[in-house]
Amino acid sequence: MSAPARPESIALLERLVAALQARGLVSEEEIAQRQASTDRASPEIGARMVARAWADPEWRRFMVANGAAAAEQMGVSMAGAPPLGILEDTPHLHHLVVCTLCSCYPRAVLGYPPHWYKSFEYRARAVREPRAVLAEWGTVLPAGMQVRVVDSTADYRWMVLPLRPAGTEGWSEEQLAALVTRDVMVGVALPRLPVAAAAE
Repeated sequence: MSAPARPESIALLERLVAALQARGLVSEEEIAQRQASTDRASPEIGARMVARAWADPEWRRFMVANGAAAAEQMGVSMAGAPPLGILEDTPHLHHLVVCTLCSCYPRAVLGYPPHWYKSFEYRARAVREPRAVLAEWGTVLPAGMQVRVVDSTADYRWMVLPLRPAGTEGWSEEQLAALVTRDVMVGVALPRLPVAAAAE
């Protein structure tokens, strides 16, 4: 949970909005729509995108080629948002997303960034020692697997498309989406089967 805005910040925002409205650059309705869109955003959107990519190879190629267009096709408005890049993991390559400057994050498809993503410790250590950071999350990768750290910026946001777990053949998109968490799409975690399914 982020800290509440200070009164002076709220006053400044109100003056900015009033100035934009006075110039006809934005309307109350547009502001309300944008706020509603932001409030609806959650990791469930990204999880549905990943599940569909796992189930449909053609759609996966489309999503990797143009993440923003794929999000739009899933009903997410990307108007005014930076481009969305999709980082496809392979058996030999794992991606980890960080914003080294602040907290740039694909909110339209993942919701609000977690507090740890914005912390100086994560931003610094993810670049310097990514394997150590992953290990602290319980994510231990094979020694031969490359880890690529990708910097999310104000101009380009990133989301990880992880490998589909073995043992999920024949699963529905809904079942697959349940395996995909926010942490998986940032790259600090891997999708894991429920204990019951893994034991079968």
